[in-house]
Amino acid sequence: MKYKLGDFVRFVDEKMEGFVTRIIDEQMIGVTGDDDFEIPVLASKVTYVHGYQPAGTTKNTNTTDEKPIATAEFAQKGVYIGVVTDARANSVVHFHLINETSFQLLATLTTDKQQVFKGEFAGVIAPKSTENIYSAQLADLQVWPKFIFSVLFSTKQNIEPPAPLAIHEKFKAKDFSTTKKNIPLLNQAGWLIRLDEPELVIDAQKLKESFFETPIEKIVVEKPVSEVDLHIEKLRDDYQFLSSSEIMEIQLAHFHKALDAAIVHQLPDITFIHGAGNGTLRNELHKQLGRHKKVQTFMDARKEKFGYGATKVLLK
Repeated sequence: MKYKLGDFVRFVDEKMEGFVTRIIDEQMIGVTGDDDFEIPVLASKVTYVHGYQPAGTTKNTNTTDEKPIATAEFAQKGVYIGVVTDARANSVVHFHLINETSFQLLATLTTDKQQVFKGEFAGVIAPKSTENIYSAQLADLQVWPKFIFSVLFSTKQNIEPPAPLAIHEKFKAKDFSTTKKNIPLLNQAGWLIRLDEPELVIDAQKLKESFFETPIEKIVVEKPVSEVDLHIEKLRDDYQFLSSSEIMEIQLAHFHKALDAAIVHQLPDITFIHGAGNGTLRNELHKQLGRHKKVQTFMDARKEKFGYGATKVLLK
């Protein structure tokens, strides 16, 4: 199949054009025009319309001309996957590898669909640039393959490169249920997944010692209520004297305490009332819920009661 999702094509026998929004099989594709209707057509009955690039696509014309950077200004962190919808075909999302570091990235993407592996991308991403590496139908998220990202870091400067990245990721609906944010370098709204997160380091000696420590007292975790109000006036009487950062810290601590208690007591779900406001607290809760291993999914809770001011969390 020579076409891929997001390609702009024109029908050979008709005065129609549109975007490839589905790969049906090796001979058939789905093309969606301006009327938003998808038409199945033989791939041999369409042709490329050259000159169109999906929004955010960048081309690296010179990846070997590396300008020297002062060591203090050399950025060593910042490798992301940015997922954005196509500007013309909203049912299609594009995966961009975003390099905010000062390294050149030697990157590959392989998909794994039930042990059938396929190389989707291999190339060099220059410092402070992006590359469109994959496209997919958002509606088909449940049947997306597993993604295997491999990244090597390279520079001609006297700087030790980080260890290579090897990330295996199976995306779920909750990964795309959070609020969109501005994607760096693309300047588009989308979902941002960081690949070079610092690994959790476990101190084996301390872990071993903890098994032999004599418990001083048994900690009793109270069962939380089903609806937890995180408004600061419900948590502290002196809230008028607190700074914004202190308020956020108190709200997040209360959130974690209630969530941990719900998990301990094996509650099926719990609702956090955060208010609408400017969305800062809501976005932070959604960010942390999206990474929590004990969270099955989360959603806006009963809009007729809370509007957009509460989040319902379903636990595993």
